[in-house]
Amino acid sequence: MILTAVAYSGRAGRVPRYACVRAHHLHGTDHSCQSVGGVRLEKAIAAAFLEAVTPAGLRASAQAIEELERQHDERLAGQRLAVERAQFEADRARRQFDACEPEHRLVARTLEARLEDALAELERERRRLAELESRRPEPLTAAERQALARLARDLPRLWDAETTTDRDRKELLRTLIGEVVVTVRDEPRRAHIEIAWEGGARTELEIALVRRGAESKRTPEDTVELISRLAAHHPDRQIAAILNKQGRRTGTGLPFTEPRVAHVRKKNGIPAAPPPDPDNDLFTVDQAAAELGVTATTIYRWLRAGLLPGEQTTAHAPWRIRLSDDIRRQFVPKVPDGYLPLDQAAKLLGVARQTVLHKVQRGELDAVQVTKGRRKGLRIQAAGESAGLFDQ
Repeated sequence: MILTAVAYSGRAGRVPRYACVRAHHLHGTDHSCQSVGGVRLEKAIAAAFLEAVTPAGLRASAQAIEELERQHDERLAGQRLAVERAQFEADRARRQFDACEPEHRLVARTLEARLEDALAELERERRRLAELESRRPEPLTAAERQALARLARDLPRLWDAETTTDRDRKELLRTLIGEVVVTVRDEPRRAHIEIAWEGGARTELEIALVRRGAESKRTPEDTVELISRLAAHHPDRQIAAILNKQGRRTGTGLPFTEPRVAHVRKKNGIPAAPPPDPDNDLFTVDQAAAELGVTATTIYRWLRAGLLPGEQTTAHAPWRIRLSDDIRRQFVPKVPDGYLPLDQAAKLLGVARQTVLHKVQRGELDAVQVTKGRRKGLRIQAAGESAGLFDQ
């Protein structure tokens, strides 16, 4: 927007607000095109100005001037070559015209037109060369470089000095800044700033704006969207715990509770989580641990290892684990009747574990290998077997 009006408010009338009022003056509208508070805008522009005059910024500017001089010299060299080419073409066209016999009128008119075009092109190239030479950037002298270095050291202190007035700061800004163009965006509420510096350089900035009126107490859109996704599977109490773990707050800055989550849902038309479906194959960690006969710690370990197919709506949300028949067979292997784990088989037979393994190796006991997660083990047929006191 083009800022054409400034209004002041706040304590002592020192808080500025900039507005584009061209539509109001030209078309009779009731309100301004766009408006933006001046405090954040002025801070952003002042910070960009002070950054530009720091020693590093001035060194960069000096290097940029040197680069401009080098590029200008290259353009001059190219233009001089263009003048030479145009001069050569004009000289050749003149020689051809002078060598033409007067009685060859048609050829003479053609050569004359070609000569006039060549002379016009030569004049155009000479004008371009003169314009380039007139726009040659002036190099910085040693005295100017020293003055810039002193300015870089002293200007920040001068800017913040109590004796420096706002009028003085405005004059300082106008020495380097030619124009500031501001575009206000409502979603998200931000201002895009484009600073046009004296000399042609441009800088673009983005600043967040204070939300207006009821917007300042509105729950952030990303939080509302997350509540909508969580409400498909989790109750309000659980949603509140997840949002608080993520450090999210309501529009008024309060932590989430079950009633506050319900209020956000109802205000935004988000339905509550449906009741649990007994036929659903999605389980919580505790339910999956009970189904697979392991502890919850084992379930978490299998999830981290990628052995169990689980999903989380967002960070800190409860896991939802899908237990299909294939997954159950993988983690709860089908073992024939009468086949026991090694420890139970050794206890039943009244011998050591190693003795049971030796019997399996010798073929005295039948055994099958089973896989549970990433672990492999034996199931041994020990029912009906007996061992002597000294059978080792």
